[in-house]
Amino acid sequence: QVQLVESGGGSVQPGGSLRLSCAASISIFTIYAAIWYRQAPGKQRELVARLDPGGSTKYADSVKYRFTVTRDNAKNTVYLQMSSLKPEDTAVYYCTVRSSWGQGTQVIVST
Repeated sequence: QVQLVESGGGSVQPGGSLRLSCAASISIFTIYAAIWYRQAPGKQRELVARLDPGGSTKYADSVKYRFTVTRDNAKNTVYLQMSSLKPEDTAVYYCTVRSSWGQGTQVIVST
């Protein structure tokens, strides 16, 4: 089973940016879709962004035009570039591929 490690979370003011990383233990993102989810306290898990092996992307309406998902095949890593962050983006962000999940990384957007 592939191991996923997320990083890049932290605290940022509204309007700021963060880049999350999801590093896989094997080369898998060119075979299966990588998906970013987030879960805010007291809320259901929400699909944020999806990157298919062929490069197609899909975003939740709430993050469209603010978030961008990319991939570095040489590093077996998927990124989630988040810009114009809002307090409602506060959540734990997870990446997943097939049935494997990372441990999550916390993002806090607050003044």
